Amino acid sequence: MRGNMSGVRYPIEGVVYHSTEECERYQRSGAWIWSTLGDALRAAAIDEPDGVYVVTDEGEWTFAELDQSSESIAAALLDAGFSPGSRVIFQIGSVAELILALFGCFKAGIVPVCTLPQHRELEIGQLTKLSGATAYFVQADFSPTFDLLAFARRMRVQHPQLTRLVVVRGRATAKEESLLEMASRYTTVTARARTASVSPKPADAAIFQLSGGSTGIPKIIPRMHAEYLGSSNAWNMRHRLTKSDVSLWALPMIHNAGMIKMLIPSLLQRRKLVMLPRFTLDEFLGAIEQHRVTYTGSIGPIAPRIIEYRDIAKSDLSSVRMFFTLSRAEALEGRTGTPAQQVYGNTEGMIMGSLPGSSIAMRHKTLGWPAGVGDEVRLLEPGAEREVDIGQVGEFCFRGPHTFKAYFNNVEATDQSFTRDNFFRSGDLMRRVILDGQTGYVFEGRLKDNINRGGEKFGAEEVEACIVRHPDVNDARVVAMPDRILGERACAFIIVKEGRPALTVASLGAFLQKEGLAKFKLPERIEIVMAFPVTTVGKIDKQAMRTGIAEKLQMEAAFSET
Repeated sequence: MRGNMSGVRYPIEGVVYHSTEECERYQRSGAWIWSTLGDALRAAAIDEPDGVYVVTDEGEWTFAELDQSSESIAAALLDAGFSPGSRVIFQIGSVAELILALFGCFKAGIVPVCTLPQHRELEIGQLTKLSGATAYFVQADFSPTFDLLAFARRMRVQHPQLTRLVVVRGRATAKEESLLEMASRYTTVTARARTASVSPKPADAAIFQLSGGSTGIPKIIPRMHAEYLGSSNAWNMRHRLTKSDVSLWALPMIHNAGMIKMLIPSLLQRRKLVMLPRFTLDEFLGAIEQHRVTYTGSIGPIAPRIIEYRDIAKSDLSSVRMFFTLSRAEALEGRTGTPAQQVYGNTEGMIMGSLPGSSIAMRHKTLGWPAGVGDEVRLLEPGAEREVDIGQVGEFCFRGPHTFKAYFNNVEATDQSFTRDNFFRSGDLMRRVILDGQTGYVFEGRLKDNINRGGEKFGAEEVEACIVRHPDVNDARVVAMPDRILGERACAFIIVKEGRPALTVASLGAFLQKEGLAKFKLPERIEIVMAFPVTTVGKIDKQAMRTGIAEKLQMEAAFSET
Protein backbone atom coordinates (compact mmCIF):
# COMPACT_ATOMS: atom_id res chain seq x y z
CA MET A 1 0.00 0.00 0.00
CA ARG A 2 2.48 2.55 -1.28
CA GLY A 3 1.98 6.22 -2.14
CA ASN A 4 1.03 9.22 -0.04
CA MET A 5 -2.64 8.33 -0.57
CA SER A 6 -3.93 11.88 -0.97
CA GLY A 7 -7.60 11.69 -1.85
CA VAL A 8 -7.88 8.14 -0.49
CA ARG A 9 -10.40 7.41 2.24
CA TYR A 10 -10.45 3.60 2.23
CA PRO A 11 -6.93 2.30 1.68
CA ILE A 12 -6.82 -1.36 0.65
CA GLU A 13 -3.79 -3.44 1.55
CA GLY A 14 -2.16 -4.54 -1.70
CA VAL A 15 -3.26 -1.51 -3.77
CA VAL A 16 -0.59 1.01 -4.82
CA TYR A 17 -2.00 4.53 -4.83
CA HIS A 18 -0.99 7.75 -6.54
CA SER A 19 1.06 10.26 -4.62
CA THR A 20 -0.27 13.66 -3.56
CA GLU A 21 1.92 15.32 -6.19
CA GLU A 22 0.56 13.05 -8.94
CA CYS A 23 -3.06 13.61 -7.92
CA GLU A 24 -2.62 17.39 -7.93
CA ARG A 25 -0.76 17.35 -11.26
CA TYR A 26 -3.38 15.20 -12.97
CA GLN A 27 -6.16 17.45 -11.67
CA ARG A 28 -4.41 20.57 -12.98
CA SER A 29 -3.76 19.07 -16.40
CA GLY A 30 -7.35 17.90 -16.84
CA ALA A 31 -6.24 14.28 -17.14
CA TRP A 32 -8.43 13.36 -14.16
CA ILE A 33 -11.91 14.46 -13.17
CA TRP A 34 -11.71 15.03 -9.44
CA SER A 35 -14.92 13.27 -8.45
CA THR A 36 -16.25 9.76 -7.91
CA LEU A 37 -18.39 7.53 -10.11
CA GLY A 38 -21.23 7.71 -7.61
CA ASP A 39 -21.14 11.49 -7.52
CA ALA A 40 -21.06 11.57 -11.33
CA LEU A 41 -24.41 9.76 -11.42
CA ARG A 42 -25.83 12.03 -8.71
CA ALA A 43 -24.79 15.10 -10.75
CA ALA A 44 -26.37 13.69 -13.92
CA ALA A 45 -29.62 13.04 -12.04
CA ILE A 46 -29.71 16.69 -11.00
CA ASP A 47 -28.82 18.03 -14.46
CA GLU A 48 -31.01 15.68 -16.52
CA PRO A 49 -33.40 13.85 -14.18
CA ASP A 50 -35.73 12.75 -16.98
CA GLY A 51 -33.00 12.10 -19.52
CA VAL A 52 -32.79 8.46 -20.63
CA TYR A 53 -29.46 6.91 -19.64
CA VAL A 54 -29.82 3.14 -20.24
CA VAL A 55 -32.05 1.29 -22.69
CA THR A 56 -32.37 -2.51 -22.76
CA ASP A 57 -34.76 -4.93 -24.45
CA GLU A 58 -36.85 -4.72 -21.25
CA GLY A 59 -37.26 -0.95 -21.00
CA GLU A 60 -35.45 2.29 -20.33
CA TRP A 61 -34.12 4.02 -17.22
CA THR A 62 -33.55 7.71 -16.64
CA PHE A 63 -30.62 9.19 -14.78
CA ALA A 64 -32.91 9.98 -11.84
CA GLU A 65 -34.34 6.44 -11.69
CA LEU A 66 -30.92 4.81 -11.72
CA ASP A 67 -29.63 7.31 -9.18
CA GLN A 68 -32.54 6.73 -6.79
CA SER A 69 -32.41 2.94 -6.97
CA SER A 70 -28.61 2.73 -6.70
CA GLU A 71 -28.68 5.10 -3.69
CA SER A 72 -31.12 2.76 -1.96
CA ILE A 73 -28.90 -0.22 -2.81
CA ALA A 74 -25.85 1.55 -1.39
CA ALA A 75 -27.63 2.26 1.90
CA ALA A 76 -29.02 -1.27 2.06
CA LEU A 77 -25.55 -2.75 1.51
CA LEU A 78 -24.17 -0.70 4.37
CA ASP A 79 -27.04 -1.71 6.63
CA ALA A 80 -26.43 -5.36 5.71
CA GLY A 81 -22.88 -5.11 7.04
CA PHE A 82 -20.92 -4.46 3.84
CA SER A 83 -17.90 -2.28 4.55
CA PRO A 84 -16.40 0.48 2.38
CA GLY A 85 -13.20 -0.83 0.82
CA SER A 86 -14.45 -4.43 0.81
CA ARG A 87 -14.36 -6.38 -2.45
CA VAL A 88 -17.30 -8.25 -3.98
CA ILE A 89 -17.39 -10.79 -6.82
CA PHE A 90 -19.66 -9.71 -9.70
CA GLN A 91 -21.16 -12.34 -12.03
CA ILE A 92 -23.79 -10.30 -13.84
CA GLY A 93 -24.49 -9.95 -17.55
CA SER A 94 -25.38 -6.82 -19.50
CA VAL A 95 -28.72 -6.06 -17.87
CA ALA A 96 -30.00 -2.90 -16.19
CA GLU A 97 -29.47 -4.49 -12.77
CA LEU A 98 -25.73 -4.53 -13.48
CA ILE A 99 -25.75 -0.73 -13.62
CA LEU A 100 -27.75 -0.52 -10.39
CA ALA A 101 -25.39 -2.91 -8.59
CA LEU A 102 -22.25 -1.17 -9.86
CA PHE A 103 -23.34 2.31 -8.83
CA GLY A 104 -24.72 1.03 -5.53
CA CYS A 105 -21.24 -0.28 -4.78
CA PHE A 106 -19.50 2.86 -6.07
CA LYS A 107 -21.60 5.03 -3.76
CA ALA A 108 -20.93 2.82 -0.73
CA GLY A 109 -17.20 2.60 -1.43
CA ILE A 110 -17.47 -1.14 -2.15
CA VAL A 111 -15.19 -2.46 -4.91
CA PRO A 112 -16.65 -4.79 -7.60
CA VAL A 113 -14.37 -7.56 -8.90
CA CYS A 114 -15.26 -7.81 -12.58
CA THR A 115 -15.58 -11.51 -13.32
CA LEU A 116 -17.77 -12.86 -16.12
CA PRO A 117 -20.88 -15.05 -15.85
CA GLN A 118 -18.98 -17.59 -17.98
CA HIS A 119 -16.28 -18.03 -15.33
CA ARG A 120 -16.38 -21.28 -13.38
CA GLU A 121 -14.79 -22.91 -10.32
CA LEU A 122 -11.19 -22.33 -11.34
CA GLU A 123 -11.48 -18.61 -12.10
CA ILE A 124 -13.94 -17.71 -9.33
CA GLY A 125 -11.90 -19.63 -6.77
CA GLN A 126 -8.67 -17.91 -7.77
CA LEU A 127 -10.20 -14.45 -7.93
CA THR A 128 -12.00 -14.83 -4.61
CA LYS A 129 -8.73 -15.66 -2.88
CA LEU A 130 -6.63 -13.09 -4.74
CA SER A 131 -9.04 -10.19 -4.31
CA GLY A 132 -10.00 -10.93 -0.72
CA ALA A 133 -13.66 -10.74 -1.74
CA THR A 134 -16.16 -11.18 1.08
CA ALA A 135 -19.41 -11.17 -0.90
CA TYR A 136 -20.89 -12.31 -4.20
CA PHE A 137 -23.36 -10.65 -6.61
CA VAL A 138 -24.88 -13.18 -9.03
CA GLN A 139 -27.46 -13.00 -11.84
CA ALA A 140 -29.83 -15.90 -11.35
CA ASP A 141 -31.34 -15.94 -14.84
CA PHE A 142 -28.21 -15.43 -16.93
CA SER A 143 -28.32 -18.78 -18.70
CA PRO A 144 -31.14 -21.26 -19.39
CA THR A 145 -28.61 -24.11 -19.51
CA PHE A 146 -26.46 -23.35 -16.45
CA ASP A 147 -27.76 -22.55 -12.96
CA LEU A 148 -25.49 -19.65 -12.03
CA LEU A 149 -27.26 -19.07 -8.70
CA ALA A 150 -26.72 -22.69 -7.62
CA PHE A 151 -23.10 -22.35 -8.74
CA ALA A 152 -22.64 -19.21 -6.61
CA ARG A 153 -24.08 -20.99 -3.62
CA ARG A 154 -21.58 -23.82 -4.11
CA MET A 155 -18.76 -21.30 -4.35
CA ARG A 156 -19.81 -19.82 -1.01
CA VAL A 157 -19.57 -23.25 0.59
CA GLN A 158 -16.13 -23.83 -0.93
CA HIS A 159 -14.93 -20.33 0.00
CA PRO A 160 -16.26 -19.42 3.46
CA GLN A 161 -14.79 -15.92 3.18
CA LEU A 162 -17.78 -15.16 0.91
CA THR A 163 -20.09 -14.39 3.79
CA ARG A 164 -22.88 -12.69 1.81
CA LEU A 165 -24.75 -13.37 -1.41
CA VAL A 166 -26.77 -10.77 -3.34
CA VAL A 167 -29.19 -12.35 -5.80
CA VAL A 168 -29.89 -10.43 -9.00
CA ARG A 169 -33.03 -11.26 -11.03
CA GLY A 170 -33.94 -14.25 -8.89
CA ARG A 171 -35.33 -15.39 -5.56
CA ALA A 172 -33.12 -14.97 -2.51
CA THR A 173 -33.38 -17.12 0.59
CA ALA A 174 -33.82 -15.64 4.06
CA LYS A 175 -30.03 -15.69 4.49
CA GLU A 176 -29.38 -13.92 1.19
CA GLU A 177 -30.01 -10.42 -0.11
CA SER A 178 -32.28 -9.51 -3.03
CA LEU A 179 -31.04 -6.66 -5.23
CA LEU A 180 -34.62 -5.91 -6.27
CA GLU A 181 -35.70 -5.43 -2.66
CA MET A 182 -32.61 -3.36 -1.85
CA ALA A 183 -33.30 -1.06 -4.80
CA SER A 184 -36.66 0.02 -3.38
CA ARG A 185 -36.00 -0.17 0.35
CA TYR A 186 -35.24 3.51 0.98
CA THR A 187 -36.26 6.88 -0.39
CA THR A 188 -33.46 8.90 -1.93
CA VAL A 189 -33.40 11.31 1.01
CA THR A 190 -33.19 8.51 3.58
CA ALA A 191 -30.59 6.60 1.57
CA ARG A 192 -28.44 9.67 0.97
CA ALA A 193 -28.43 10.45 4.68
CA ARG A 194 -26.94 6.97 5.19
CA THR A 195 -24.39 7.08 2.35
CA ALA A 196 -23.19 10.68 2.80
CA SER A 197 -20.98 9.76 5.72
CA VAL A 198 -19.17 6.94 3.89
CA SER A 199 -18.63 8.33 0.38
CA PRO A 200 -15.23 7.37 -1.06
CA LYS A 201 -12.74 9.94 -2.32
CA PRO A 202 -11.64 10.45 -5.95
CA ALA A 203 -8.32 8.61 -5.58
CA ASP A 204 -9.92 5.56 -3.93
CA ALA A 205 -10.09 2.29 -5.84
CA ALA A 206 -13.41 2.14 -7.70
CA ILE A 207 -13.23 -1.24 -9.38
CA PHE A 208 -11.01 -4.30 -9.80
CA GLN A 209 -10.64 -5.16 -13.48
CA LEU A 210 -8.86 -8.28 -14.74
CA SER A 211 -5.80 -8.55 -16.91
CA GLY A 212 -5.95 -10.80 -19.96
CA GLY A 213 -2.44 -11.93 -19.06
CA SER A 214 -0.41 -14.86 -20.32
CA THR A 215 0.05 -16.64 -17.00
CA GLY A 216 -2.32 -19.13 -15.41
CA ILE A 217 -2.96 -16.89 -12.41
CA PRO A 218 -5.25 -13.90 -13.11
CA LYS A 219 -3.89 -10.46 -12.32
CA ILE A 220 -6.09 -7.79 -10.79
CA ILE A 221 -5.92 -4.17 -11.94
CA PRO A 222 -7.28 -1.54 -9.53
CA ARG A 223 -8.81 1.45 -11.32
CA MET A 224 -9.48 4.65 -9.39
CA HIS A 225 -12.56 6.88 -9.53
CA ALA A 226 -10.90 10.07 -10.80
CA GLU A 227 -8.66 8.43 -13.38
CA TYR A 228 -11.49 6.23 -14.71
CA LEU A 229 -13.63 9.35 -15.14
CA GLY A 230 -10.73 11.17 -16.80
CA SER A 231 -10.03 8.35 -19.22
CA SER A 232 -13.71 8.10 -20.16
CA ASN A 233 -13.85 11.83 -20.76
CA ALA A 234 -10.80 11.56 -23.01
CA TRP A 235 -12.64 8.94 -25.09
CA ASN A 236 -15.56 11.35 -25.52
CA MET A 237 -13.18 14.07 -26.63
CA ARG A 238 -11.24 11.88 -29.06
CA HIS A 239 -14.38 10.78 -30.90
CA ARG A 240 -16.11 14.16 -30.63
CA LEU A 241 -19.11 12.62 -28.91
CA THR A 242 -21.94 14.85 -27.70
CA LYS A 243 -25.16 14.68 -25.72
CA SER A 244 -27.14 14.09 -28.92
CA ASP A 245 -25.29 10.85 -29.73
CA VAL A 246 -26.88 7.46 -29.05
CA SER A 247 -24.44 4.66 -28.24
CA LEU A 248 -24.90 0.89 -28.61
CA TRP A 249 -22.98 -1.90 -26.84
CA ALA A 250 -23.62 -5.61 -27.38
CA LEU A 251 -20.70 -7.14 -25.47
CA PRO A 252 -20.15 -7.58 -21.71
CA MET A 253 -20.62 -4.15 -20.14
CA ILE A 254 -18.52 -5.12 -17.15
CA HIS A 255 -15.46 -5.37 -19.39
CA ASN A 256 -13.06 -2.48 -19.09
CA ALA A 257 -13.92 -1.62 -22.72
CA GLY A 258 -17.63 -1.45 -21.97
CA MET A 259 -17.08 0.71 -18.91
CA ILE A 260 -14.54 3.16 -20.28
CA LYS A 261 -15.82 3.46 -23.86
CA MET A 262 -19.56 3.27 -23.29
CA LEU A 263 -21.03 3.32 -19.77
CA ILE A 264 -19.05 6.14 -18.16
CA PRO A 265 -18.64 8.33 -21.28
CA SER A 266 -22.42 8.21 -21.77
CA LEU A 267 -22.92 9.21 -18.13
CA LEU A 268 -20.55 12.16 -18.40
CA GLN A 269 -22.37 13.57 -21.43
CA ARG A 270 -25.91 12.69 -20.27
CA ARG A 271 -26.57 10.68 -23.42
CA LYS A 272 -28.49 7.52 -24.19
CA LEU A 273 -26.79 4.11 -24.08
CA VAL A 274 -28.48 1.10 -25.65
CA MET A 275 -27.30 -2.12 -24.04
CA LEU A 276 -27.96 -5.60 -25.45
CA PRO A 277 -27.70 -8.64 -23.15
CA ARG A 278 -25.94 -10.62 -25.87
CA PHE A 279 -24.85 -10.20 -29.47
CA THR A 280 -26.89 -11.53 -32.34
CA LEU A 281 -26.59 -9.83 -35.68
CA ASP A 282 -30.35 -9.38 -36.15
CA GLU A 283 -30.81 -7.79 -32.70
CA PHE A 284 -27.76 -5.58 -33.17
CA LEU A 285 -28.85 -4.24 -36.55
CA GLY A 286 -32.44 -3.95 -35.32
CA ALA A 287 -31.31 -1.86 -32.32
CA ILE A 288 -29.46 0.53 -34.63
CA GLU A 289 -32.61 1.10 -36.66
CA GLN A 290 -35.01 1.28 -33.69
CA HIS A 291 -32.97 3.68 -31.57
CA ARG A 292 -31.24 5.60 -34.37
CA VAL A 293 -27.84 4.71 -32.97
CA THR A 294 -25.03 7.07 -33.96
CA TYR A 295 -22.03 5.43 -32.29
CA THR A 296 -21.08 1.81 -31.73
CA GLY A 297 -18.13 -0.52 -31.82
CA SER A 298 -16.68 -3.97 -31.47
CA ILE A 299 -13.85 -5.57 -29.54
CA GLY A 300 -14.99 -9.01 -30.63
CA PRO A 301 -16.92 -10.75 -33.38
CA ILE A 302 -19.35 -7.98 -34.33
CA ALA A 303 -17.35 -6.37 -37.15
CA PRO A 304 -16.48 -9.69 -38.87
CA ARG A 305 -20.12 -10.80 -38.72
CA ILE A 306 -21.27 -7.55 -40.33
CA ILE A 307 -18.61 -7.80 -43.03
CA GLU A 308 -19.75 -11.31 -43.96
CA TYR A 309 -23.49 -10.57 -43.80
CA ARG A 310 -24.80 -10.69 -47.36
CA ASP A 311 -27.98 -8.74 -46.68
CA ILE A 312 -26.38 -5.82 -44.84
CA ALA A 313 -27.75 -3.41 -47.46
CA LYS A 314 -31.28 -4.20 -46.23
CA SER A 315 -30.48 -2.68 -42.83
CA ASP A 316 -30.84 1.04 -42.24
CA LEU A 317 -27.49 2.18 -40.84
CA SER A 318 -27.89 5.78 -41.95
CA SER A 319 -27.89 7.10 -38.37
CA VAL A 320 -24.44 5.68 -37.52
CA ARG A 321 -21.65 8.22 -37.83
CA MET A 322 -18.86 6.07 -36.38
CA PHE A 323 -18.05 2.41 -35.83
CA PHE A 324 -14.87 1.51 -33.96
CA THR A 325 -13.22 -1.89 -34.13
CA LEU A 326 -9.93 -3.56 -33.25
CA SER A 327 -9.25 -4.56 -36.86
CA ARG A 328 -10.70 -4.69 -40.39
CA ALA A 329 -11.99 -1.13 -40.34
CA GLU A 330 -11.38 -0.78 -44.08
CA ALA A 331 -13.54 -3.80 -44.90
CA LEU A 332 -16.23 -2.70 -42.46
CA GLU A 333 -16.49 0.78 -43.91
CA GLY A 334 -16.44 -0.61 -47.44
CA ARG A 335 -19.26 -3.03 -46.62
CA THR A 336 -21.53 -0.62 -44.76
CA GLY A 337 -20.58 2.84 -46.00
CA THR A 338 -20.31 3.85 -42.32
CA PRO A 339 -17.12 5.66 -41.23
CA ALA A 340 -15.01 3.16 -39.28
CA GLN A 341 -11.75 3.29 -37.43
CA GLN A 342 -9.44 0.90 -35.61
CA VAL A 343 -8.80 1.52 -31.93
CA TYR A 344 -6.71 0.11 -29.12
CA GLY A 345 -7.55 -0.50 -25.49
CA ASN A 346 -5.63 -1.98 -22.61
CA THR A 347 -7.07 -2.68 -19.16
CA GLU A 348 -3.82 -1.45 -17.65
CA GLY A 349 -4.76 2.04 -18.79
CA MET A 350 -4.05 2.97 -22.41
CA ILE A 351 -6.75 3.81 -24.96
CA MET A 352 -6.06 4.98 -28.50
CA GLY A 353 -8.07 6.02 -31.52
CA SER A 354 -8.07 8.63 -34.25
CA LEU A 355 -10.37 11.59 -34.84
CA PRO A 356 -13.61 11.25 -36.81
CA GLY A 357 -12.07 13.50 -39.46
CA SER A 358 -8.73 11.70 -39.64
CA SER A 359 -7.57 10.42 -43.00
CA ILE A 360 -8.69 7.03 -44.26
CA ALA A 361 -5.12 5.78 -43.93
CA MET A 362 -4.97 6.80 -40.27
CA ARG A 363 -8.39 5.32 -39.45
CA HIS A 364 -7.94 2.06 -41.35
CA LYS A 365 -4.23 1.26 -41.15
CA THR A 366 -3.35 2.40 -37.64
CA LEU A 367 -4.82 2.24 -34.13
CA GLY A 368 -4.62 6.00 -33.79
CA TRP A 369 -2.69 7.64 -30.95
CA PRO A 370 -3.17 8.00 -27.16
CA ALA A 371 -6.47 9.65 -26.20
CA GLY A 372 -5.65 10.42 -22.56
CA VAL A 373 -4.19 13.76 -21.56
CA GLY A 374 -0.55 13.25 -20.61
CA ASP A 375 -0.30 9.60 -21.70
CA GLU A 376 3.12 8.74 -23.16
CA VAL A 377 4.27 5.95 -25.50
CA ARG A 378 7.62 4.37 -26.24
CA LEU A 379 8.38 1.52 -28.63
CA LEU A 380 11.21 -0.48 -27.11
CA GLU A 381 13.35 -3.33 -28.35
CA PRO A 382 11.80 -6.50 -26.92
CA GLY A 383 13.59 -7.47 -23.73
CA ALA A 384 15.51 -4.19 -23.62
CA GLU A 385 14.86 -0.54 -22.82
CA ARG A 386 16.21 0.99 -26.04
CA GLU A 387 13.75 2.83 -28.27
CA VAL A 388 13.44 1.66 -31.85
CA ASP A 389 13.59 4.04 -34.81
CA ILE A 390 10.45 5.24 -36.54
CA GLY A 391 9.12 2.57 -38.87
CA GLN A 392 10.69 -0.26 -36.87
CA VAL A 393 8.71 -2.73 -34.79
CA GLY A 394 9.03 -2.50 -31.03
CA GLU A 395 7.18 -3.43 -27.87
CA PHE A 396 4.39 -0.94 -27.13
CA CYS A 397 5.10 0.57 -23.69
CA PHE A 398 3.23 3.39 -21.99
CA ARG A 399 2.91 5.48 -18.84
CA GLY A 400 0.85 8.43 -17.68
CA PRO A 401 -2.12 9.58 -15.61
CA HIS A 402 -4.31 6.65 -16.67
CA THR A 403 -1.74 3.87 -16.38
CA PHE A 404 -2.32 1.69 -13.34
CA LYS A 405 0.33 1.79 -10.63
CA ALA A 406 0.66 -1.91 -9.85
CA TYR A 407 -1.17 -5.21 -10.00
CA PHE A 408 -3.12 -5.85 -6.82
CA ASN A 409 -1.03 -7.64 -4.22
CA ASN A 410 1.41 -8.92 -6.86
CA VAL A 411 4.84 -7.31 -6.55
CA GLU A 412 6.57 -9.90 -8.75
CA ALA A 413 4.23 -9.43 -11.72
CA THR A 414 4.40 -5.66 -11.31
CA ASP A 415 8.20 -5.60 -11.28
CA GLN A 416 8.31 -7.75 -14.41
CA SER A 417 5.84 -5.52 -16.24
CA PHE A 418 7.42 -2.08 -15.88
CA THR A 419 10.63 -0.53 -17.16
CA ARG A 420 13.00 1.27 -14.82
CA ASP A 421 11.30 4.59 -15.65
CA ASN A 422 7.79 3.22 -15.09
CA PHE A 423 6.64 2.45 -18.64
CA PHE A 424 4.28 -0.50 -18.70
CA ARG A 425 5.31 -3.29 -21.06
CA SER A 426 2.13 -4.27 -22.91
CA GLY A 427 3.55 -7.27 -24.76
CA ASP A 428 2.06 -5.85 -27.98
CA LEU A 429 4.30 -5.20 -30.96
CA MET A 430 3.72 -1.98 -32.89
CA ARG A 431 5.27 0.28 -35.48
CA ARG A 432 5.17 4.08 -35.43
CA VAL A 433 4.17 5.95 -38.59
CA ILE A 434 3.60 9.60 -39.45
CA LEU A 435 0.49 10.38 -41.48
CA ASP A 436 -0.60 13.94 -42.25
CA GLY A 437 1.80 15.18 -39.60
CA GLN A 438 0.27 12.98 -36.87
CA THR A 439 1.86 9.95 -35.21
CA GLY A 440 -0.10 6.72 -35.46
CA TYR A 441 0.62 3.19 -34.26
CA VAL A 442 0.30 0.06 -36.38
CA PHE A 443 -0.31 -3.28 -34.66
CA GLU A 444 2.19 -5.97 -35.67
CA GLY A 445 1.57 -8.84 -33.25
CA ARG A 446 2.13 -9.89 -29.64
CA LEU A 447 5.00 -10.99 -27.46
CA LYS A 448 2.82 -12.37 -24.70
CA ASP A 449 1.26 -15.80 -24.84
CA ASN A 450 -2.40 -14.76 -24.96
CA ILE A 451 -5.46 -15.82 -26.91
CA ASN A 452 -8.06 -13.18 -27.75
CA ARG A 453 -11.28 -15.03 -28.60
CA GLY A 454 -13.83 -12.47 -29.67
CA GLY A 455 -12.61 -9.95 -27.10
CA GLU A 456 -12.27 -12.48 -24.25
CA LYS A 457 -8.56 -12.64 -23.47
CA PHE A 458 -6.99 -15.51 -21.57
CA GLY A 459 -3.56 -16.96 -21.02
CA ALA A 460 -2.35 -20.13 -22.72
CA GLU A 461 -0.51 -21.25 -19.60
CA GLU A 462 -3.75 -21.51 -17.62
CA VAL A 463 -5.28 -23.84 -20.22
CA GLU A 464 -2.08 -25.88 -20.52
CA ALA A 465 -1.99 -26.43 -16.77
CA CYS A 466 -5.46 -27.99 -16.95
CA ILE A 467 -4.78 -30.12 -20.04
CA VAL A 468 -1.75 -31.84 -18.54
CA ARG A 469 -3.94 -33.15 -15.70
CA HIS A 470 -5.66 -35.42 -18.24
CA PRO A 471 -4.56 -39.02 -17.68
CA ASP A 472 -3.79 -39.55 -21.39
CA VAL A 473 -1.66 -36.41 -21.83
CA ASN A 474 2.10 -36.32 -21.52
CA ASP A 475 2.52 -32.63 -22.35
CA ALA A 476 0.59 -29.80 -24.01
CA ARG A 477 1.03 -26.34 -25.46
CA VAL A 478 -1.75 -23.97 -26.43
CA VAL A 479 -1.49 -21.22 -29.04
CA ALA A 480 -3.81 -18.83 -30.83
CA MET A 481 -5.02 -19.81 -34.28
CA PRO A 482 -6.64 -17.28 -36.62
CA ASP A 483 -10.40 -17.16 -37.02
CA ARG A 484 -12.20 -14.85 -39.43
CA ILE A 485 -15.12 -14.20 -37.05
CA LEU A 486 -13.67 -14.26 -33.53
CA GLY A 487 -10.15 -13.18 -34.46
CA GLU A 488 -8.54 -16.07 -32.61
CA ARG A 489 -9.41 -19.43 -31.13
CA ALA A 490 -7.31 -21.77 -28.99
CA CYS A 491 -5.43 -24.66 -30.60
CA ALA A 492 -3.82 -27.31 -28.39
CA PHE A 493 -0.67 -29.17 -29.47
CA ILE A 494 -0.68 -32.37 -27.43
CA ILE A 495 1.81 -35.17 -26.85
CA VAL A 496 -0.20 -38.19 -25.67
CA LYS A 497 1.20 -40.87 -23.41
CA GLU A 498 2.46 -43.99 -25.11
CA GLY A 499 -0.30 -46.47 -25.83
CA ARG A 500 -3.06 -43.97 -25.00
CA PRO A 501 -5.71 -42.88 -27.54
CA ALA A 502 -5.64 -39.50 -29.18
CA LEU A 503 -7.97 -36.97 -27.60
CA THR A 504 -10.84 -35.31 -29.42
CA VAL A 505 -11.96 -31.70 -29.03
CA ALA A 506 -15.19 -32.90 -27.42
CA SER A 507 -13.59 -35.29 -24.94
CA LEU A 508 -10.90 -32.80 -23.94
CA GLY A 509 -13.49 -30.03 -23.59
CA ALA A 510 -15.63 -32.18 -21.30
CA PHE A 511 -12.59 -32.93 -19.13
CA LEU A 512 -11.53 -29.29 -18.92
CA GLN A 513 -15.02 -28.14 -17.95
CA LYS A 514 -15.01 -30.70 -15.13
CA GLU A 515 -11.72 -29.13 -14.06
CA GLY A 516 -13.57 -25.83 -13.72
CA LEU A 517 -12.29 -24.07 -16.84
CA ALA A 518 -14.60 -21.56 -18.51
CA LYS A 519 -16.09 -22.72 -21.80
CA PHE A 520 -14.69 -19.86 -23.88
CA LYS A 521 -11.15 -20.99 -22.98
CA LEU A 522 -11.54 -24.53 -24.35
CA PRO A 523 -9.28 -25.51 -27.28
CA GLU A 524 -11.28 -25.72 -30.48
CA ARG A 525 -8.69 -27.71 -32.38
CA ILE A 526 -6.19 -30.37 -31.34
CA GLU A 527 -2.93 -31.21 -33.09
CA ILE A 528 -1.40 -34.50 -31.89
CA VAL A 529 2.39 -34.31 -32.18
CA MET A 530 5.36 -36.47 -31.23
CA ALA A 531 7.38 -33.46 -30.05
CA PHE A 532 7.14 -29.68 -29.90
CA PRO A 533 9.24 -27.52 -32.23
CA VAL A 534 12.20 -25.84 -30.52
CA THR A 535 14.29 -22.75 -31.15
CA THR A 536 18.04 -22.80 -31.85
CA VAL A 537 18.68 -22.55 -28.10
CA GLY A 538 16.41 -25.49 -27.30
CA LYS A 539 13.34 -23.60 -26.05
CA ILE A 540 9.84 -24.60 -27.15
CA ASP A 541 9.01 -22.49 -30.20
CA LYS A 542 5.42 -21.33 -29.88
CA GLN A 543 5.83 -18.92 -32.76
CA ALA A 544 6.51 -21.90 -35.01
CA MET A 545 3.32 -23.53 -33.73
CA ARG A 546 1.29 -20.37 -34.40
CA THR A 547 2.76 -20.04 -37.89
CA GLY A 548 2.27 -23.73 -38.60
CA ILE A 549 -1.39 -23.89 -37.63
CA ALA A 550 -2.13 -20.66 -39.51
CA GLU A 551 -0.58 -22.07 -42.67
CA LYS A 552 -2.42 -25.36 -42.22
CA LEU A 553 -5.75 -23.59 -41.84
CA GLN A 554 -5.01 -21.54 -44.94
CA MET A 555 -4.25 -24.67 -46.95
CA GLU A 556 -7.42 -26.37 -45.71
CA ALA A 557 -9.51 -23.35 -46.67
CA ALA A 558 -7.95 -23.23 -50.14
CA PHE A 559 -8.54 -26.97 -50.62
CA SER A 560 -12.19 -26.70 -49.56
CA GLU A 561 -12.76 -24.00 -52.17
CA THR A 562 -11.44 -26.15 -55.04
